[in-house]
Amino acid sequence: MPAASSHPVVLVTGAARRIGAAIARTLHGAGYDIALHHRHSERDAQALADELEARRAGSTLLLQADLVEFDRIPELIAHTVGRFGRLDALVNNASTFVTSPLGTTTPALWDEVLASNARAPFFLAQAAMPHLQARRGAIVNITDIYGERPLRDHAVYCMAKAALLMMTRSLALELGPGVRVNAVSPGAILWPQDSSDTAAQQAMLARTPLGRTGTPEEVAEAVRWLLQDAHYSTGQVLHLDGGRMLTA
Repeated sequence: MPAASSHPVVLVTGAARRIGAAIARTLHGAGYDIALHHRHSERDAQALADELEARRAGSTLLLQADLVEFDRIPELIAHTVGRFGRLDALVNNASTFVTSPLGTTTPALWDEVLASNARAPFFLAQAAMPHLQARRGAIVNITDIYGERPLRDHAVYCMAKAALLMMTRSLALELGPGVRVNAVSPGAILWPQDSSDTAAQQAMLARTPLGRTGTPEEVAEAVRWLLQDAHYSTGQVLHLDGGRMLTA
Protein backbone atom coordinates (compact mmCIF):
# COMPACT_ATOMS: atom_id res chain seq x y z
CA MET A 1 0.00 0.00 0.00
CA PRO A 2 1.33 3.49 -0.83
CA ALA A 3 2.10 6.04 1.84
CA ALA A 4 -1.16 7.56 3.02
CA SER A 5 -2.13 10.92 1.58
CA SER A 6 -1.67 13.87 3.89
CA HIS A 7 -5.21 14.93 2.98
CA PRO A 8 -8.44 13.20 3.99
CA VAL A 9 -9.80 11.07 1.15
CA VAL A 10 -13.39 10.70 -0.03
CA LEU A 11 -15.04 8.54 -2.67
CA VAL A 12 -18.01 10.29 -4.32
CA THR A 13 -20.23 8.16 -6.56
CA GLY A 14 -21.95 9.80 -9.50
CA ALA A 15 -19.48 12.68 -9.25
CA ALA A 16 -19.20 13.80 -12.87
CA ARG A 17 -22.20 16.09 -13.16
CA ARG A 18 -24.92 18.07 -11.43
CA ILE A 19 -25.12 17.57 -7.64
CA GLY A 20 -22.28 15.04 -7.60
CA ALA A 21 -19.89 17.50 -9.25
CA ALA A 22 -20.88 20.22 -6.78
CA ILE A 23 -20.18 17.84 -3.89
CA ALA A 24 -16.78 16.99 -5.37
CA ARG A 25 -15.82 20.64 -5.83
CA THR A 26 -16.92 21.58 -2.32
CA LEU A 27 -15.11 18.70 -0.64
CA HIS A 28 -11.99 19.30 -2.70
CA GLY A 29 -12.07 22.93 -1.61
CA ALA A 30 -12.39 21.73 1.98
CA GLY A 31 -9.13 19.82 1.66
CA TYR A 32 -10.16 16.34 0.52
CA ASP A 33 -8.45 14.25 -2.11
CA ILE A 34 -11.24 12.74 -4.17
CA ALA A 35 -12.00 9.53 -6.02
CA LEU A 36 -14.49 10.61 -8.69
CA HIS A 37 -16.79 7.79 -9.76
CA HIS A 38 -18.85 7.98 -12.94
CA ARG A 39 -20.76 5.55 -15.13
CA HIS A 40 -21.09 7.00 -18.65
CA SER A 41 -20.08 10.67 -18.26
CA GLU A 42 -16.40 10.20 -19.05
CA ARG A 43 -15.91 13.60 -20.69
CA ASP A 44 -17.54 15.49 -17.80
CA ALA A 45 -15.61 13.45 -15.24
CA GLN A 46 -12.30 14.12 -16.96
CA ALA A 47 -13.05 17.84 -17.21
CA LEU A 48 -13.85 17.95 -13.50
CA ALA A 49 -10.68 16.03 -12.64
CA ASP A 50 -8.62 18.44 -14.77
CA GLU A 51 -10.23 21.39 -13.00
CA LEU A 52 -9.45 20.00 -9.55
CA GLU A 53 -5.94 18.90 -10.54
CA ALA A 54 -5.19 22.46 -11.66
CA ARG A 55 -5.99 23.56 -8.12
CA ARG A 56 -4.02 20.77 -6.38
CA ALA A 57 -1.95 18.28 -8.34
CA GLY A 58 -2.33 14.60 -7.49
CA SER A 59 -5.61 15.12 -5.66
CA THR A 60 -8.03 13.12 -7.82
CA LEU A 61 -8.66 9.62 -9.10
CA LEU A 62 -11.13 8.81 -11.88
CA LEU A 63 -13.12 5.59 -11.49
CA GLN A 64 -15.59 4.27 -14.06
CA ALA A 65 -18.12 1.61 -13.09
CA ASP A 66 -21.73 0.62 -13.58
CA LEU A 67 -22.95 0.09 -10.03
CA VAL A 68 -25.45 -2.48 -11.27
CA GLU A 69 -22.44 -4.75 -11.87
CA PHE A 70 -21.90 -6.08 -8.36
CA ASP A 71 -18.26 -7.10 -8.80
CA ARG A 72 -17.27 -3.52 -9.58
CA ILE A 73 -18.34 -2.25 -6.17
CA PRO A 74 -15.45 -3.53 -3.99
CA GLU A 75 -13.05 -2.54 -6.79
CA LEU A 76 -13.96 1.12 -6.27
CA ILE A 77 -12.87 0.95 -2.64
CA ALA A 78 -9.74 -1.05 -3.45
CA HIS A 79 -8.64 1.36 -6.19
CA THR A 80 -9.24 4.39 -3.96
CA VAL A 81 -7.22 2.99 -1.07
CA GLY A 82 -4.59 1.71 -3.50
CA ARG A 83 -4.14 5.21 -4.91
CA PHE A 84 -4.32 7.32 -1.75
CA GLY A 85 -3.45 4.86 1.03
CA ARG A 86 -6.52 5.74 3.10
CA LEU A 87 -10.26 6.37 2.97
CA ASP A 88 -11.92 8.84 5.31
CA ALA A 89 -15.36 9.30 3.79
CA LEU A 90 -17.88 7.82 1.38
CA VAL A 91 -20.62 9.83 -0.34
CA ASN A 92 -23.27 7.63 -1.96
CA ASN A 93 -24.67 10.08 -4.50
CA ALA A 94 -25.15 7.99 -7.67
CA SER A 95 -28.81 7.34 -8.40
CA THR A 96 -31.17 6.05 -11.06
CA PHE A 97 -34.38 8.11 -11.37
CA VAL A 98 -36.91 6.59 -13.78
CA THR A 99 -40.65 6.11 -13.90
CA SER A 100 -42.17 2.75 -12.97
CA PRO A 101 -45.91 2.92 -13.75
CA LEU A 102 -47.89 0.01 -12.36
CA GLY A 103 -48.71 -2.44 -15.10
CA THR A 104 -45.57 -1.76 -17.13
CA THR A 105 -42.73 -2.15 -14.59
CA THR A 106 -40.40 -5.05 -15.35
CA PRO A 107 -38.10 -7.07 -13.10
CA ALA A 108 -35.14 -5.66 -15.03
CA LEU A 109 -36.15 -2.08 -14.20
CA TRP A 110 -36.76 -3.07 -10.56
CA ASP A 111 -33.28 -4.60 -10.35
CA GLU A 112 -31.59 -1.58 -11.95
CA VAL A 113 -33.25 0.99 -9.69
CA LEU A 114 -32.76 -1.00 -6.49
CA ALA A 115 -29.17 -1.81 -7.42
CA SER A 116 -28.03 1.78 -7.89
CA ASN A 117 -30.11 3.41 -5.15
CA ALA A 118 -29.88 0.80 -2.38
CA ARG A 119 -27.74 -2.26 -3.09
CA ALA A 120 -24.63 -0.41 -4.28
CA PRO A 121 -24.56 2.04 -1.33
CA PHE A 122 -24.86 -0.84 1.13
CA PHE A 123 -22.07 -2.92 -0.36
CA LEU A 124 -19.84 0.12 -0.88
CA ALA A 125 -20.27 0.87 2.82
CA GLN A 126 -19.49 -2.74 3.69
CA ALA A 127 -16.32 -2.73 1.58
CA ALA A 128 -15.27 0.65 2.95
CA MET A 129 -15.98 -0.27 6.58
CA PRO A 130 -12.50 -1.33 7.74
CA HIS A 131 -10.85 1.68 6.09
CA LEU A 132 -13.38 4.12 7.52
CA GLN A 133 -13.06 2.57 10.97
CA ALA A 134 -9.29 3.03 10.81
CA ARG A 135 -9.77 6.78 10.16
CA ARG A 136 -12.89 7.27 12.35
CA GLY A 137 -14.54 8.34 9.13
CA ALA A 138 -18.07 9.04 7.93
CA ILE A 139 -20.63 8.15 5.28
CA VAL A 140 -23.23 10.48 3.75
CA ASN A 141 -26.03 9.03 1.65
CA ILE A 142 -27.97 11.24 -0.75
CA THR A 143 -31.57 10.20 -0.30
CA ASP A 144 -34.75 12.01 -1.39
CA ILE A 145 -37.91 13.32 0.24
CA TYR A 146 -39.68 10.81 -2.03
CA GLY A 147 -38.20 8.11 0.18
CA GLU A 148 -40.74 9.31 2.75
CA ARG A 149 -43.54 10.55 0.48
CA PRO A 150 -44.64 8.71 -2.65
CA LEU A 151 -44.36 10.22 -6.11
CA ARG A 152 -46.92 9.04 -8.63
CA ASP A 153 -45.55 6.64 -11.26
CA HIS A 154 -42.23 6.30 -9.37
CA ALA A 155 -43.02 3.53 -6.87
CA VAL A 156 -39.79 1.60 -7.38
CA TYR A 157 -37.62 4.71 -7.04
CA CYS A 158 -39.45 5.77 -3.88
CA MET A 159 -39.08 2.29 -2.40
CA ALA A 160 -35.36 2.27 -3.18
CA LYS A 161 -34.81 5.63 -1.51
CA ALA A 162 -36.83 4.47 1.50
CA ALA A 163 -34.45 1.51 1.73
CA LEU A 164 -31.50 3.93 1.63
CA LEU A 165 -33.01 5.91 4.49
CA MET A 166 -33.33 2.79 6.62
CA MET A 167 -29.82 1.76 5.61
CA THR A 168 -28.54 5.09 6.91
CA ARG A 169 -30.06 4.47 10.32
CA SER A 170 -29.12 0.81 10.45
CA LEU A 171 -25.48 1.41 9.50
CA ALA A 172 -25.24 4.24 12.03
CA LEU A 173 -26.22 1.70 14.68
CA GLU A 174 -23.89 -0.99 13.36
CA LEU A 175 -20.81 1.16 12.70
CA GLY A 176 -20.80 3.42 15.76
CA PRO A 177 -18.84 4.67 17.53
CA GLY A 178 -16.04 4.58 14.98
CA VAL A 179 -17.96 5.60 11.84
CA ARG A 180 -20.78 8.14 11.57
CA VAL A 181 -23.51 7.61 8.95
CA ASN A 182 -25.95 10.36 7.96
CA ALA A 183 -28.05 11.37 4.98
CA VAL A 184 -29.04 14.47 3.05
CA SER A 185 -32.59 14.32 1.69
CA PRO A 186 -33.03 16.99 -1.00
CA GLY A 187 -36.29 18.37 -2.32
CA ALA A 188 -36.37 20.33 -5.57
CA ILE A 189 -32.76 21.13 -6.46
CA LEU A 190 -32.39 20.55 -10.20
CA TRP A 191 -35.35 19.63 -12.36
CA PRO A 192 -35.02 16.37 -14.32
CA GLN A 193 -33.30 17.08 -17.62
CA ASP A 194 -36.22 15.73 -19.62
CA SER A 195 -38.83 17.71 -17.67
CA SER A 196 -40.79 20.47 -19.44
CA ASP A 197 -43.83 20.63 -17.15
CA THR A 198 -43.31 24.15 -15.87
CA ALA A 199 -46.82 24.33 -14.42
CA ALA A 200 -46.12 21.35 -12.16
CA GLN A 201 -42.79 22.87 -11.17
CA GLN A 202 -44.39 26.17 -10.21
CA ALA A 203 -47.12 24.36 -8.27
CA MET A 204 -44.43 22.49 -6.35
CA LEU A 205 -42.61 25.72 -5.50
CA ALA A 206 -45.90 27.25 -4.37
CA ARG A 207 -46.10 24.47 -1.75
CA THR A 208 -42.53 25.13 -0.62
CA PRO A 209 -42.26 27.63 2.27
CA LEU A 210 -39.00 29.11 0.97
CA GLY A 211 -40.54 29.45 -2.49
CA ARG A 212 -37.54 28.40 -4.58
CA THR A 213 -35.45 25.47 -5.64
CA GLY A 214 -32.29 24.70 -3.75
CA THR A 215 -28.88 24.72 -5.36
CA PRO A 216 -26.36 21.92 -5.83
CA GLU A 217 -23.93 23.98 -3.78
CA GLU A 218 -26.34 23.99 -0.84
CA VAL A 219 -26.54 20.21 -0.98
CA ALA A 220 -22.75 20.03 -1.21
CA GLU A 221 -22.29 22.25 1.83
CA ALA A 222 -24.68 20.06 3.82
CA VAL A 223 -22.59 17.02 2.86
CA ARG A 224 -19.39 18.79 3.89
CA TRP A 225 -20.90 19.76 7.26
CA LEU A 226 -22.01 16.20 7.98
CA LEU A 227 -18.56 14.86 7.09
CA GLN A 228 -16.39 17.46 8.80
CA ASP A 229 -18.33 19.24 11.53
CA ALA A 230 -21.28 17.13 12.70
CA HIS A 231 -19.22 15.18 15.20
CA TYR A 232 -22.15 14.16 17.43
CA SER A 233 -24.62 13.35 14.65
CA THR A 234 -25.21 9.85 13.30
CA GLY A 235 -28.26 8.15 11.88
CA GLN A 236 -29.73 11.55 11.02
CA VAL A 237 -31.50 12.69 7.86
CA LEU A 238 -31.07 16.34 6.95
CA HIS A 239 -34.05 17.48 4.87
CA LEU A 240 -32.77 20.07 2.41
CA ASP A 241 -36.13 20.86 0.87
CA GLY A 242 -36.99 24.48 1.58
CA GLY A 243 -39.59 23.30 4.08
CA ARG A 244 -41.57 21.25 1.59
CA MET A 245 -41.95 18.31 3.98
CA LEU A 246 -44.02 20.63 6.20
CA THR A 247 -46.81 20.92 3.65
CA ALA A 248 -49.42 18.43 2.52
